Order: sequence, then C-alpha cells, then structure tokens
Amino acid sequence: MGDDETHKNSFDSGLALDEMDMNPDSEPRAKEHGMQEPSAAPDTPSAPNTMQDGGGNKLPEAAGYVASDPGASGLSLETPDQRQELDQPVSPASRPSNSAEGEMVSSASVTSQKRVSGEPETPLDPLISQGDDAHGESAAQGGRIGDRLVQMGIITKDQLNVALQEKKVSGEMLGEIMVELGFINAQTLSSFLAESTGMEVFDPRNTIFDSDALALIDKNIAMKHSVLPLSLENGEAVVAMADPYDVVAMDMLRRFLPKDYKFKAVVSSPDVLATAIDTAYGYASSISDILKELEEGADTVPDLAALDEERSYSHPIVRLVNALVFDAVKMGVSDLHFEPEENFIRLRYRKDGVLFTAQTMHKQHWNAVAQRLKIMSNMNIADKLSAQDGRFGLNVGCNEADFRVSSLPTVHGENIVLRVLDQSASIMPMSALGFSDLNLDNIKASQSRPEGIIIVTGPTGSGKTTSLYSMLSEINNVEVNIQTLEDPVEYSLPMIRQTHVREGVLEFADGIKALLRQDPDIIFIGEIRDSETAQMALKAAMTGHQVYTTLHTNDSFGAIPRLLDLGLKPGMISGAIVSVFAQRLVRRVCKECRVPYQATAEDCELLGLDQTSPPTLHKAQQGGCKVCEGQGYKGRTAIVEILLFDEELDQLLADNASKAQLRKAALEKGFKSMRDDGVLKILEGQTTIEALSKVVKI
Repeated sequence: MGDDETHKNSFDSGLALDEMDMNPDSEPRAKEHGMQEPSAAPDTPSAPNTMQDGGGNKLPEAAGYVASDPGASGLSLETPDQRQELDQPVSPASRPSNSAEGEMVSSASVTSQKRVSGEPETPLDPLISQGDDAHGESAAQGGRIGDRLVQMGIITKDQLNVALQEKKVSGEMLGEIMVELGFINAQTLSSFLAESTGMEVFDPRNTIFDSDALALIDKNIAMKHSVLPLSLENGEAVVAMADPYDVVAMDMLRRFLPKDYKFKAVVSSPDVLATAIDTAYGYASSISDILKELEEGADTVPDLAALDEERSYSHPIVRLVNALVFDAVKMGVSDLHFEPEENFIRLRYRKDGVLFTAQTMHKQHWNAVAQRLKIMSNMNIADKLSAQDGRFGLNVGCNEADFRVSSLPTVHGENIVLRVLDQSASIMPMSALGFSDLNLDNIKASQSRPEGIIIVTGPTGSGKTTSLYSMLSEINNVEVNIQTLEDPVEYSLPMIRQTHVREGVLEFADGIKALLRQDPDIIFIGEIRDSETAQMALKAAMTGHQVYTTLHTNDSFGAIPRLLDLGLKPGMISGAIVSVFAQRLVRRVCKECRVPYQATAEDCELLGLDQTSPPTLHKAQQGGCKVCEGQGYKGRTAIVEILLFDEELDQLLADNASKAQLRKAALEKGFKSMRDDGVLKILEGQTTIEALSKVVKI
C-alpha cells in the first residue's frame, strides 16, 4: 500500500472519531479555536494539511498552522517548525523536564506518531494534556493541574518533577504515577479530579448498582476501559470512569446506551474502580436472580453478622436488600412495607398514595432481611420485642436518598416500614404543585405580612413539608435570614440554616429560644406538638418574626380549637395568625389514556353543577397505558383551602367565636374549601370523582 493511501486511510479513520457524539465537556480543540475540522477529497493527498476557519475559508500552511494529526480527537495545532520535529525521534532530553506544558506538547506529538503508525493511542491525561482546556481553567484561573497540586500543598514541586520524568519513561497517566510513587493516595486523587472537573466522586461503599445498567456491557469491556455503568434513570446514564476524558471509552459506551440518553460521568481512581467492577459483575444483582441464588444455596449462605462492610456485597441478602431499595427509589416510591405473614413475606410499595404488592418472598429469608435493615439503620438487632426507629442514607445511582426506618413487633415477626426521602428531588415551584390562581394569590398575600404565624395542616403524607419548602424557596434570598427546626431535615435548602431536632438533646421549644438569638427574619418550625412549643411559636410571631409551622388537623378551621387545646388564649392568637392552610394530595388521571365522558345527572348533583348543561368529565382507563404503568393515574396534585385572616376574623377569634361562625364569615369573604378546589380540578380534567372521593368528603 502506498504512502498516500496509508495517509488517506489514517485520515478517514480520524474523521470518524472526530464526528462521533462526544460529551460537551470534551469537544475537540479545533472548535475552541473557532475552526472546523478539515474534509478530505478522495483524490487530494494534501487535504490533511488544509484547515478551514469558522467562515469556511482554507488556512494554508503558510498561515502558520497545520493539522499535525487530523484524526486525533483532541485536534492539536502546530507550526511548520513543530511539525518538522515530528519526523525526528522523540527523546526525553528534547522535552522540557520541569513543565507540564512541555509535557503536553510532547504527549500530543507521540500520540500523532502512534495514530499514523497504527499503534494504540494512549488516553489523554486529564492532569496534564487537558489541564487547561478540558477543565475549562486557564493559567490565570488557577493554572495547570500539576501546579495546583503543588499550590495546595498536596505535593511538592520536586515530587511533581519526579512524576513528570517517570511519565516520560512509563507513559502512564500522571495521577496513577503519583499514587504508585506514594506522593498521594487514590482517594485524594479522585477528590481532586472531581473538584477540578466539577464532577462527583464515586464511592462504591455507599452506592447501589443498577442491574439494567450493568447489563449494558460485560465485565471484560468494563475492565478494559475502566468504566462502570451505575444507573439508567430519567434519560440519563451515570457511569463511573477513571479518566472522564477518555474519548474512546465514551464512544464505546454511547454505542450501548439507549437512544437519546444523556451521559454523566463520575470520577474514581483506577484501583477503586477495578475493585468495584469485580464486585458488581461478580455477583447477581437482579431481584429474581438473587432470590434464585438464595433458594439454591440456602445451606451455604454465610452468617450476615460475621461479614464486615468491605465484604458485605458478597452476601446475597445484602444484594437483595440493595436491589429492593434501588427498585423502589427508581419507581418513585414513597414507602416500603415489609410485612411478615405466617408462611411468607409480603413487600408492598406506596406510590402516589396507593399501596400495591411488589414482591412475595419465602419466610425463611425474613430474619436475615430484617437483620440487614436493622444493621443499616443502627438499630439493636438483638431486640425483636420493642418498637425501634432508625435511619440510613444510600447513594442510589449517584442520587442521594435518605430512609427513615420503623420496626414494630407483630404476631408473625417484626413489621418494618421504610419512608423514602429522595435528596436529589428538587424543590418544586408553587405553580407546579397544583395551587389554583386564587390560592396562589392568597399565599402571596400571606407571605407579604412581615410577622405572624402561617400554619399548614393535614394528615401525614399530605404534602405539608413540600408546600412549606416551596413557599420558603419563593422568598429565599440574601436579604433575609431563614432558619428552621425540623425532625428530620428532609431536604437541604441553600442559604437556609436548617437544624435537626433531637429528642432529649434539642427539643422544639428549646430550639426556638436558641433561634431567636440568631437574628432570624423567618422561622420554620417543623411541627407544633405541645403547649411549650406553641407558646414559643406565638412569642416569636409577636416579636416581629414570620413563623411557618404545621399542625395535624382535618381542615383549616380545626387549627383554632387545636391551638386553644394546647393552652393558647383567644385574645393572644387573635392578630398573630396570618393564615391557615389545609391540603390533601389527589391522584392525577393519566393524560395519555384518560377517557372523556359527559357527566350524568348523579355526577352533577354530587358536584353541585347545573344538570341542564352537564360538562365533560374524565375517568381513568381500565388497565391504563405504558406511560402510567397500567395504573390509569400518574402523579398527584394538591387540593388546598386557605383561611386568610383579616380584622373581622381576628375580632371573631378574640370573641371566642365558634368554628361554625368562623366558617360562615369566611364563606362570605369568598373562602373556597378543599372540596371546591377538588371539583375545579375535576372540571379541568386533572383528576376524577373516584380519586377525589378518597381524600375529601364530596
């Protein structure tokens, strides 16, 4: 084969690499220079030495720049003098020994020679080769990565020089060399790379592997490219990588990813990643395969308590619990119920407020499963006769999830319930929670008052905390000091000082006293549970603070007798209460498969509508569709009533008026109940009569 043909084939293969769908963070350098990659004509041998600018004009060699290696993914631009040096043997003596920048140029030259000769290409070193470009940092913004390690005191300049010299000899990546030489450890390297690139650090000890993601590639490919698929969720594939700028590995992964999936890389050191790959692919990870493994090897399963955390993944019970938890979080489940019966274990999930059976397991596995859950929750595994509470956190597909755990002894064994708090779930804006325009106006009017108490009522699981978080997010800015007392802190909010109340250590009443000395503008009290907390909340409102809190009552009017029952006097709370919310969550009917129909006379009578002009309503389709997973409903929305206090209602409250008198006065002012809000959502096609009747009395 002639030289021209060899050159042309090398160039064509290089173009194929350049045209592949890459991560936006690792775009070819030609684009950074405002240039386009060259296109070669079939019978034009000189095409590889021709480039174009952003306007399509050719840039000849005389312009001072040529494409030294058009096929390289990180296209390097070199002058004719530098290109001439490519024909000479590369020796360590000819490179700058104390400069990471010099090493970058030399590495590019070696890469170029390997591409033309057909030798395997060495992956780009994120610590050197892309120290400026890949991480988006110039020398003025922090310098090259090696220099930054020196500046931060992690290594010395002499150690950097030794590592650079060793890199010239071995060809390994700089980070690996520094770990091998003992200058830094693997954990420090991963943390530094993550900080430099803006990526997360992969921690296999607190991460649950997704069996669907692992099935994308086999173990040999994962080991060869040092990659580990972690999760496939919400159109995003999360992959742990030793080198997040390894274009070859990313191209390989994209061939196996589902169409239109985004690519998200997390950083790990090579040795940690190799161990994680061996662990993840060494054992069954799907629920059905693990149950089969337990049934076939029941006599050989090791003692769960005897395993340390480093070897715990080898135990099938550990993998079974991980798989069940991962499955629940991936489905958007709010609660997991492990319910022992006489001969079997039933696992039920609660999703959108409705329980359904997810798994049924043999009773022989329950003691081990319960023991594992209690170990994770820091409970006493020896005590099976007392109710216990605990919590634990896990990284589920690189999403932080917190679990509140409760165990209760029953006649067939311990019943264990897990409440899922997905930390990755973002706080939704008020407009996305389902509030009507009238209720949004009432909320804004409530928040415009500089002091007073805003109370949200409802049963457990009615979305009180979510609504309060959204309200606080609306007014959260640098001009106000917002502090909270919560049990527990469910979601982390930026700029808001959140305190976890602990029984016997820091109670709500004592916490409010402490908060008042912190110069707050707004205080959020998780729940008013006793008389002392109610007294302190009222004191905070009367001293010029805006107070948000919750109560467990059936409706907004029920908050008044509840506060009186806690020892507050009508004359004191009159003028201190800004508004009282009551809310429920009702299931949304699936928009893809809902069935429209004309309201019957019975429906009109039930909803209080005119029977002479019946509206079009909707009902859930039996069996649902793929979008709603066969349920007919997808998601939930809030139905709300807001009792907004003014001078007239304050006077009724001071006069110790009855609940009926307050309701009559509020209705005259345009008060809309939860039932009214629910009927409005039925007419809008958001929910059904059947769904509404399950949460409020129609």
